Amino acid sequence: MAITAAQVKELREMTGAGMMDAKKALVESDGDMEAAVDWLRTKGLAKAAKKSGRTAAEGLVAVAVAGGKGVAVEVNSETDFVGKNAEFQSMVAAIANAATGVSNIEELAQADLGGKTVAETITAKIATIGENMTLRRMASVEGDVVASYIHNAAAENMGKIGVLVALKGGDEAFGKQVAMHIAAANPASLGEADLDPAVLEKERQIQIEIARESGKPEAVIEKMIEGRMNKYLSEVTLLGQDFVINPDLTVAAAAKEAGAEIVGFVRMEVGEGIEKKTEDFAAEVAKAAQG
Repeated sequence: MAITAAQVKELREMTGAGMMDAKKALVESDGDMEAAVDWLRTKGLAKAAKKSGRTAAEGLVAVAVAGGKGVAVEVNSETDFVGKNAEFQSMVAAIANAATGVSNIEELAQADLGGKTVAETITAKIATIGENMTLRRMASVEGDVVASYIHNAAAENMGKIGVLVALKGGDEAFGKQVAMHIAAANPASLGEADLDPAVLEKERQIQIEIARESGKPEAVIEKMIEGRMNKYLSEVTLLGQDFVINPDLTVAAAAKEAGAEIVGFVRMEVGEGIEKKTEDFAAEVAKAAQG
């Protein structure tokens, strides 16, 4: 019988199996969904389904630079231990290299890694390592010069925090300094124009309320707000921050001295934004005892 794309999609969602494995299972079972799940389980290809509910908030960020383009990818695992696993590290490095040839994470999931897609490779690795893993995100920058930096490196070009900086002019040495600054200072945006307007307006309203509590005249309050907003922007925008390498200069001023224009950056930290499930030690022991 003919196997539809919808059937393949449903089976993949149920089991976490790769697209080709799901299709083969449906063909082997004449489209019977339950039989296809059993087929995948017998082949060891549905083990990922048992892991898929677990929170994967550890893992690695990897960076790769090629031809004026830099990419950062985050691949998550359940435990920090897996991030130190050589097999996992090798897979993450291969995924990062594949990312230099695609435009977004959807394309990356379908990119070829030695005969399997990235998504299928991750599913297979879940089965062999025994932890849930996810290809969470990808980001890229492009420029005349692209520099990268890894903080807390677990292996070459991968660790807990990955940074990319794209420059027009300048050199890689200066770009690396800016990347190290970004890792430490964690700016919210490149400049004021790149800051989320909602975030900016929220801060402005907070400062208005604080200023009005002082009971000072509106004309004075306006000046107070202007000064406080300028201070806020100097703290959250990369170009406005004091350069950690030379705090006497802002990053913008340091770039000017270096003959460079910073045109973009990415800072990616493992697990940021993921709500981690926590248990006390006694609960963990009890859970382990129950198997």
